[in-house]
Amino acid sequence: MTITRFTRTALAVALFASGAASAAQMQVTVTIDNLAPSNSVVFAPLHLGFHSGVFDAFDIGQAATPEIISVAEGGSGSAWLPAFAAADPGATIGTIGAPLMPGMSRSMTFTVDTMTNQYFTFASMVVPSNDFFIGNDGAQRYQLFDAAGNLQISSITQRSRDVWDAGSEVFDPLASAFVGTNGLRADQNSVVAFNFAEFAAFNGLTTAAGNVFDSQLAADTEIYRISFEVAPVPEPETYALMALGLAVVGWAGKRRTRGV
Repeated sequence: MTITRFTRTALAVALFASGAASAAQMQVTVTIDNLAPSNSVVFAPLHLGFHSGVFDAFDIGQAATPEIISVAEGGSGSAWLPAFAAADPGATIGTIGAPLMPGMSRSMTFTVDTMTNQYFTFASMVVPSNDFFIGNDGAQRYQLFDAAGNLQISSITQRSRDVWDAGSEVFDPLASAFVGTNGLRADQNSVVAFNFAEFAAFNGLTTAAGNVFDSQLAADTEIYRISFEVAPVPEPETYALMALGLAVVGWAGKRRTRGV
C-alpha cells in the first residue's frame, strides 16, 4: 500500500464516520410567532418535543389528562414535560419561554437525532381563558423528518378553529388566567373539544399586560406559527477523526521510510 492510498483510506474512514454522525444529529431552530391581531390572544410558553411517535397527551372527546391540564389551566409543563420524558426517554424536549404577545416572535435551537426522533409534538396555553390551549392530538400528527432524516415540514400554522378547550375548568372570566383570579376556578369535568368562540366573552376586559382585550377572531384567522430550520451540528469529532487519520498516515510513512 502506498502512502497516497493509505492517506485516501484514512481520510475516507474519518469523513465517513463523521458524515454518518452528522446525518442523524442536526441543529433544529424552532421559531414561534404570534400572528393574532393586536390586543387579541396571548400564548404561554411553548412546550415541545422531538420524539419517536409514542407520546400522546390528550384525545378529542376524552377527559383531559393531568399532562395537558398542566398546560391548559396555567401554561405550565410541570406534568407534561415529565410525562413526555417518561414515555420516550430518547426524546429531545424543552420549552420556549415567556408569554408571546401579538406580533412577537421567539426562537430556540435544539440538537435532534433526526433518524430516531422524527415526530414533533407541542402544547401552549392560550389566554385569556380558563383552560384553552393549542397542541396536536395524536403522537404522530406531525412527522417532521422522513426516514432519511430530511426535514419535510417547514412550518405549522394554527388558526382560531384549532384552539382546544380542555373541558377541565368551568368557563368564568372572573377566574380566567390573564384577566381574572385563578383561585376562583371550578372543575368542569367535561371533555377536550375545539372552542374559540368564547374568547369574545373577554372583550373589553383589561389583561395582565395592561391592554383592553379584543378577540377579533374568526375561524380561519391565523394566530400562531411554528417554523423549523435545520443545520448540521458543528462536530469537533470530525476534526479529531481527521487528525487521527493523518497521525496514522504519518506513522505509516515513518515505518515505510525506515524500511520496516
